[in-house]
Amino acid sequence: MTKSSRKFSKSVLGTTIRIVAIALVLVGFGAISTFAQPKAYVANRFDNTVSVIDTATNTVVAIVPVGGTPSAVAVTPDGAFAYVTNANDGTVSVIDSATNTVVATVPVGVGPVGVAITPNGAFAYVTNVAGTVSVINTATHIVIATVTVGVVPLGLAVTPNGNFVYVANQLSDTVSVIDTATNTVKFTIGGMVLPAWIAISPNGAFGYVTNIDSSAVAVIDTATNTVTSTISVGLFPLGIDITPNGAFAYVVSQFVNLVSVIDTATNTVIATVPVGAAPVGVAITPNGAFAYVTNINSNTVSVIDTATNTVTATIPVGDGPFAIAFPTRGQTNPIGLLTVQVQELVAAQSLTEHQGAGLIDKLEKVQTKINNGQTAAACNQLGAFINQVNALLNSGSLTASQGQALINAANAIKASFGC
Repeated sequence: MTKSSRKFSKSVLGTTIRIVAIALVLVGFGAISTFAQPKAYVANRFDNTVSVIDTATNTVVAIVPVGGTPSAVAVTPDGAFAYVTNANDGTVSVIDSATNTVVATVPVGVGPVGVAITPNGAFAYVTNVAGTVSVINTATHIVIATVTVGVVPLGLAVTPNGNFVYVANQLSDTVSVIDTATNTVKFTIGGMVLPAWIAISPNGAFGYVTNIDSSAVAVIDTATNTVTSTISVGLFPLGIDITPNGAFAYVVSQFVNLVSVIDTATNTVIATVPVGAAPVGVAITPNGAFAYVTNINSNTVSVIDTATNTVTATIPVGDGPFAIAFPTRGQTNPIGLLTVQVQELVAAQSLTEHQGAGLIDKLEKVQTKINNGQTAAACNQLGAFINQVNALLNSGSLTASQGQALINAANAIKASFGC
């Protein structure tokens, strides 16, 4: 895109921040009973509400009034609370999902836009267009730290281990990396072109950043914090999310009403899916079966079947749906914890991406079986996981201590299921 588009981007930011891509934070395994039929939370920018979608029926089951110009939403790992940024109020609304009412309003910085919750659910990180990130203690609903980042920070994402937060600074053309232990910026990554939104791969190895002015997605190697690849997508890319198995990234392109599907193994676009008018946000269900896309000019959410990459449902919501979220990937569910163990082995290069994907695929099948009430089948899948770990031990891919840690965790889950 040209410099004129950059001027356009600057002109519309102001207090309305219309060009921002605010989607959802990482999703994945959650508490088994809670996530069997997860609800989606949609921030409707122009009528100051949040629509709650029951994904079992793809219908809106509640409408929650929030603050002025809601721009992003994130849900705690246990699904108990949704955090909504109100750009015009300088606040964050906290919704109790049991009652679908606002139970707290948290003052943050000027123009809050993006929000992401740590995998342990303890903290919410909020970008403020004034150039800061507010850190909210979710137990007390109090801001405990304010971190200075780049110019006009928008989207952000937390690594699966909870150690770092990656923040896209639109007008700095950078990504700030916040160390959550100290709440200080540890790295600043250049090479962006109006970055808008970011998603971290489930294994924590890569960050995918949408760049508005280049109509591309930049791929960051989180081990070196350098850009290793650039992927061309549709015009004006905004929201992005990655499937729980890490195989695909879904990217909305607002100006062409499309979603691009990136194969993360090759970093190439393998499909494009037409959606509604002016898509902004995207969130993938915890089981990876569907991608939900907000269409700000259609007042709808498009539901994409990730197996066929076709739209299978269109859901009317509020005025100006901007962002959408499912529960954050949590670390409290033992299956999720075991998944994180595998991801960390891949990140440390003890396992290859292919080996890690094979193990995670089996754990995803365990979660699916449990969600469907098929405990015996889940136990069988855990047995298959243990067999694969033993094969990796025998081949020398894993050390004895690494392999035994995985086996012990899997056996503990089997015991909890009564296998």
